[in-house]
Amino acid sequence: MKYAKIIVNISHENLDKTYEYAIPEEWETYAVIGAQVLIPFGARNRQIKGFILGITRNPEFPPERIKSIIKLIMDGTVIEGHFIQLATWIRTQYGSTMNDALRTVLPVKKTVKEQKEQYLHRIIDRERLFEYMEECERKHYTARYRLAATLEEQEVISYKEALEELNISRDVIRKFVDLGIISISSRRQYRNPIKEQMQIEKKIILTPKQQQISDEIWQEYQSGIRNTYLIRGVTGSGKTEVYFDIIERVVKDGKQVIFLIPEIALTVAMVERFHQRFGERVSVLHSKLSDGERFDQYERAKAGELDIMIGPRLALFTPFLELGLILLDEEHEPSYKSEAPPKYHAREVALQRAKMCNASVILGSATPSVESYYKAQCGEYKLFTLNERVGESRIPDISIVDLRKELKARNFSIFSRSLREKIQERLERKEQILLFLNRRGYAGFISCRQCGFVLECPHCQVSLTEHNNGKMMCHYCGYEIIKPSICPSCGSKYIASFGTGTQKVEEYARKEFPNAKILRMDRDTTSRKGAYEEILKAFERQEADILIGTQMIGKGHDFNNVTLVGALAADLSLFANDYRASERTFQLLCQVAGRAGRRERHGEAVIQTYQPEHYSITAAKKQDYEEFYQQEITYRKMLQYPPLGHLLAILLVSLDEKQVEKASILLTEAAKEKMGEKVIGPANAYHYRLKDRYRKVIYLKESDLEVLLEVKNYLEGFVDYSNYFQKINVYFDRNPLTMY
Repeated sequence: MKYAKIIVNISHENLDKTYEYAIPEEWETYAVIGAQVLIPFGARNRQIKGFILGITRNPEFPPERIKSIIKLIMDGTVIEGHFIQLATWIRTQYGSTMNDALRTVLPVKKTVKEQKEQYLHRIIDRERLFEYMEECERKHYTARYRLAATLEEQEVISYKEALEELNISRDVIRKFVDLGIISISSRRQYRNPIKEQMQIEKKIILTPKQQQISDEIWQEYQSGIRNTYLIRGVTGSGKTEVYFDIIERVVKDGKQVIFLIPEIALTVAMVERFHQRFGERVSVLHSKLSDGERFDQYERAKAGELDIMIGPRLALFTPFLELGLILLDEEHEPSYKSEAPPKYHAREVALQRAKMCNASVILGSATPSVESYYKAQCGEYKLFTLNERVGESRIPDISIVDLRKELKARNFSIFSRSLREKIQERLERKEQILLFLNRRGYAGFISCRQCGFVLECPHCQVSLTEHNNGKMMCHYCGYEIIKPSICPSCGSKYIASFGTGTQKVEEYARKEFPNAKILRMDRDTTSRKGAYEEILKAFERQEADILIGTQMIGKGHDFNNVTLVGALAADLSLFANDYRASERTFQLLCQVAGRAGRRERHGEAVIQTYQPEHYSITAAKKQDYEEFYQQEITYRKMLQYPPLGHLLAILLVSLDEKQVEKASILLTEAAKEKMGEKVIGPANAYHYRLKDRYRKVIYLKESDLEVLLEVKNYLEGFVDYSNYFQKINVYFDRNPLTMY
């Protein structure tokens, strides 16, 4: 006999409340996770609907006390069932509790109140209304007369309008109801996060290459082929116009579209463009919305009142019933990977959801992730390329400045001589400048300012990370050395960790260019709601000459008057303790350089670096993705890093240092029973003690994903059934984008 765990009220507050029911033999074939069922509930056995969350042969209660499912409901797709199946897949692939997976995907929030809009309806004819108006005039009932006169012109008016614009009291409205003059109705009013009403944009004529890509994808779509497509297009090549053309066709076909962007900062410009092109049936979902706004967007989508949803990862779980297409713009961005359990990647979940819904997926980027490009090269994805910018815009001229030479010339400023000159020229010409500070992946690496040497692990080809105990450590294999006081390569004393923040850059810029108007965009300046929009709009209106920021200014934005981009300390991310460091550096530099010269004015970018000969820097200068990819894939192949292999990071966290040490050894031994020498660790995490919690990390390296998932499942069971792990949190992260 099989038994099902059933949830009857799907909300974030009730995920733990499941009930056990027996599955009758005739329904066993159809009783799968996510299936909707009819069950007898409570003492009176009233029949209600529920969803299967799990299936077992070992019930928690005596079988004689367990009621049976009445029947399975087979009347079409139910969105809750769909999301339960998706949560199950996420839980299996990435490791987490089922509840964490459900909280991630379920667009349900019962605690949010619905907003109602009330309306006053005239229910008597004009003749009787005129009689009442005459009576009001005789008795000097001015407010009643005002309301009656309005109802004579309009049969229906909103309750709010009567109160605020006509200045009518609630007592007067109640009197009209009592007299049988009006009735009151209520209608659900959705909160809409898109405030501005925008005019419809004229459709842009595609170039022959853009049209060819759109036509080919659409022809396959019409033929019932649901493929995954990768569009690699240089910055300014018009990828968005291709997206729009395909979206328009899919929407006209009666289907719905999810458009994912990597960060909230990009929603402003993107939502405007979508709204101008597609009108009112477009909305947005992201974490900065209020609970009420978020809940209403889910409800609008479920009710079929929207065609397109835009947003970061959260938007992937929009409850569209007729989903036809999912797009991921800037698909290479690390922000598509969740940092909280379950640590899923939006790209992989998008592919799974599309498979479940019979939808297509389009991935787009000027610098695709190595994983996606590898799959395109292997034929798993269909590849399209756009190698030229549209219109009169040209790829910017990119120059590299060797900061080692600046040091020899006694220039200790963060601005090279070349960059300082070019900034001054732009200021005189009333053109705008972006100054990009590469902080991504910065993790306390040590470099020499004299020769550019960086301390690396001899076994893993990643930089060693500086710790407070005076040691340098590799977080992949645990290799460590004492921090040197002079450069091992050239003997220089100029060896230290390099770091500066956007605030410091702003101070230097104000000192160097006292007449320039400067804006800064980072976590501090964008922490409050609406701050992103204010800064970007102000810069777009040319209220500032220079915009300083981290990676959030380096992608997606289209500023007409920006003709110069300066990448300060471009190699800060190059030697982060991460095998993806070269890829991230190349992507960031290509993206940020692409912000210059987006219109008829030619643009220029300056890359300041201590490593001008590194392949990610030289390839970024040429904007040559193929050159970068060939170098990078060779390195990945040699060390069996993704996409040629798979990594599983296991993080153990506890308040008790001795317990976490012992638990990490036990878990490592259990892993080695299955995988032998492919297990690395345990080692102290980079932040070994964080918020009074001690952290250990173990890495598993395996070429076969199925084998790795089997081991993960085994270790999850090992943790669940061992008493030793009761006070220890264990997190699994497959193919982590940041190392612990």
